[in-house]
Amino acid sequence: MITFVLGVEDLANTRFALSPLHETLLSLRVLQDPGLSVLHLPWRRSVLGGLAPLDTELLMSLVARRRTLPDFLTPTPTCFAPAFEEQLAAVRRVPPARVRHDLRLTHAPDPLPEALRDAVTGDDAAVVRLRDALCELLRQYWEVAIEPVWPRMRRVLEADMTYRARQLALGGARLLFADMHPDLRWHSGELHIDKMISRYRVAASGRGLLLLPSVFAHKPAPPVSPEVPPELVYPSRGVATLWESTPPAAPRALVSLLGAPRARLLGLLEEPLSTVELARRLRVTPSAVSQHLRVLHATGLVNRARAGRQVLYRRSTLGDQLMEGAGAAVSVSPED
Repeated sequence: MITFVLGVEDLANTRFALSPLHETLLSLRVLQDPGLSVLHLPWRRSVLGGLAPLDTELLMSLVARRRTLPDFLTPTPTCFAPAFEEQLAAVRRVPPARVRHDLRLTHAPDPLPEALRDAVTGDDAAVVRLRDALCELLRQYWEVAIEPVWPRMRRVLEADMTYRARQLALGGARLLFADMHPDLRWHSGELHIDKMISRYRVAASGRGLLLLPSVFAHKPAPPVSPEVPPELVYPSRGVATLWESTPPAAPRALVSLLGAPRARLLGLLEEPLSTVELARRLRVTPSAVSQHLRVLHATGLVNRARAGRQVLYRRSTLGDQLMEGAGAAVSVSPED
């Protein structure tokens, strides 16, 4: 078990961020073991062919047998949504001693993979060459595997953060962590992360807690080392929609009432989504989506809230009740 002890100031400093470099590293685990998430098989198939020019042996050596990853390659974001290049620049500044320490800790108690062994056991110059080679390799991998779909991934992650912020506003930390993952427990000012290989307890001591939603994380992923400030990567909501080609069909009763386009929109708005993301999922233009959203909002079936430069829409309580009623109506047979 790993435990974060969070005081009042730490809860006040609990915040969210996006990390393209975290997602890039976490995606390597799905490449290594496709059984981790069948949801990402379409993505995995689409990128495998483009990896041939890359040094995949060195790339995959970053994932330990127990699926841990080196902390130095996932620097803490310094703002809400840093650019990939900005995070990679931070990695290039990591001292050789930290690189050596993190690679050994990541793979312990197993020996280092052959692709890493000579450099890690060599002098500082060898470690620096390895660090820079890893940065260049990750840049190439990002361009092939993650950057083309990053806008789509980012919309899912931002929708998750909007949902979590709402949970925090409604029920505090207890509700915030309640449905993040079964391995997370909030009790008496402590966040417990169960089923961890490592075991440590860290007092945040005013540093707060950084929360990083991830489409590739299959369970909570705190830092490997207790020396890193408290942060937690957790599985994002909405990942099942990321690669789907067509949205689920709306209940027949709802289609009869609202028409097919608005019924499908209402069905998708269980989570906060932007007009652009709704248009992508429905394969229509954003202007067409906007017209229907105006009607749904005017009738009280959806709410809207601004998040940065985006406006996110979500079903209202009335919209939820209508969906539930329509689903029940469909399940009743004529004989009933």
